Amino acid sequence: MINKIKYIIVLFVCINSNAQELFLVTEPASNIPAKTLNVRLTNYLMNVDSSNQKSYHLMPELSIGIKKDLMLKLSLVTSNRVGGLDVEGYNIYAKYRFLSNDEVHRHFRMAAYGRFTKNVSPIHMQEHNLMMHNSGYEIGTVATQLFHKTAVSANLSYQRAINTNKVKFIYPNAFNSINYALSFGQLIAPKNYKSYKQANLNAMVEFLGQYNTGIKKGFIDVVPTIQIVVNSVACFDIAYRTNLQNNLIRSYSSGFILKLEYYFFNAFK
Repeated sequence: MINKIKYIIVLFVCINSNAQELFLVTEPASNIPAKTLNVRLTNYLMNVDSSNQKSYHLMPELSIGIKKDLMLKLSLVTSNRVGGLDVEGYNIYAKYRFLSNDEVHRHFRMAAYGRFTKNVSPIHMQEHNLMMHNSGYEIGTVATQLFHKTAVSANLSYQRAINTNKVKFIYPNAFNSINYALSFGQLIAPKNYKSYKQANLNAMVEFLGQYNTGIKKGFIDVVPTIQIVVNSVACFDIAYRTNLQNNLIRSYSSGFILKLEYYFFNAFK
């Protein structure tokens, strides 16, 4: 009974204190707890820029809390590009939190992260998108500040797209880019916690930018999101991504995003 109470307390503190940090597109500096598994399904229904068609991507993801300061995430990339839902690639992401300054109801954290992606999609855009289209790698850093019910997070990374034998990159000198993001999260409800089973309602907005250093072009997008956290273990997000500024050739720059995820705490020893 005592162990169960301790588990509930830890669960309550880990999830509810950071609920407004569970951003949709970017990762905060905080990691999922150690010995935890997180299963996520992200659905992208995007408007193709060059036509009136819709593009659908489904991305299953599995995150593993290896230690309190280290997590690993594995993703599959699937799309309906050729009609059916086909697997086009995979994505490996790791994040190490190297700074934690924690106080009551607030903290400041920093982390370094890296991503490697293998994808067989044809390259037909100047944008670098390691989540859906490009093969390549990314290294970056993120800083997150939590003020009671408000979270602010900033990301900066270097990204390189890589040619493969099967996928030719049609834009010369456009392999390197800088990604940057500024994210805000606000806990809307509940006003006061009485139980870890209370649902959380969070509102978020993320500003996402990329600058291609080879062709000196870029874009800035905005992603407003509504998020619901249930029983401190399940999370549902719905968002709409749209473009604020752009002079890059892109596959799509607007559309709906729906994310479903679930946490398994103490999943392994």
